[in-house]
Amino acid sequence: MGKKLGIGVIGLGRLGSSYAKYFNGRIAGAALVAISDVNETAVATLAAELGISKTYNRYQDLIADDKVEAVVIVSPTSTHQEIVQEAANQHKPIFCEKPLSISLDKAREMLRTVEQTGVFFQMGFMRRFDKGYVAAKRKLDDGLIGKPVVFKSSSRDPYRPSLEYLDPAHSGGLFIDCGIHDLDLARWYMGEIASVYSIGGTLAYPEMEQIGDIDNAITSLYFRSGALGTIDLSRNGVYGYDIRTEILGTEGTLKIGYLRETPIMVMTKDGITHDTVPYFTERFEQAYVTQLQNFVDNVRHGKPPAISCADGVAALQASAAATLSFKENRPVTM
Repeated sequence: MGKKLGIGVIGLGRLGSSYAKYFNGRIAGAALVAISDVNETAVATLAAELGISKTYNRYQDLIADDKVEAVVIVSPTSTHQEIVQEAANQHKPIFCEKPLSISLDKAREMLRTVEQTGVFFQMGFMRRFDKGYVAAKRKLDDGLIGKPVVFKSSSRDPYRPSLEYLDPAHSGGLFIDCGIHDLDLARWYMGEIASVYSIGGTLAYPEMEQIGDIDNAITSLYFRSGALGTIDLSRNGVYGYDIRTEILGTEGTLKIGYLRETPIMVMTKDGITHDTVPYFTERFEQAYVTQLQNFVDNVRHGKPPAISCADGVAALQASAAATLSFKENRPVTM
């Protein structure tokens, strides 16, 4: 198949703008043909930078464009369902950034829509495309560490995003916005989650209380296999962007992730220092590109999605259970 897949990107925030740039030359077999955002300035600025002539403020107009053969959704989570519905009705392949939705009921409706229309749908969980996480999955499946018995994962932002971004009405809150990555990895590595128990608090940023969200949390997991897990989430990992996962097996352990960005250590009489990973764009840029390349390849060659809509629902269900557990201070069975 020689023809490039015409891509339309909906949502031009920080990540959406990056995705549009990746499709404008870094993804083989794809061509960025249209972009859309309710923010007219954002659309005009990016269009001028990338030389894109087809710009829309209404996502419906982008989806209806004949030149758009596949839709990439990077808009606020609260808008995902309506956009997926529109794209599915027009049978245009969909890539949707995580989380699927804020509401579990809406996520299940999205799954029904995808199943009923038979549209191609791939979920965005970029950590599954990071070289370290991919290598660990392979070693786990090969039995290198025996039977996996304990899963540990940390996600620590170097600082809190804006309160507007963090508002649970738009993001779903700490467990859904941030913890969903770790919960998706937990399922990927360890199998289905049986129950969760979360504790958390607003400990570093008192102003987050006004939007009703927390900045630190710990979730304990029981897996259906009997294995155990723990996830810690923080908005105040002030030293850098710290994303790490550990899987303890009966015959060994896998540790994934790194903190030092540049391979240099400075050693003086005052101490030993090194830099740290600045933020998610630096840590996972290649994983984002690889994930989008995988989406394009799967659509062009008729392969199934690497991460399904059902995976998106399952990760959201775990995140919603973790949120409920925190709010009601009790274990929640899945």
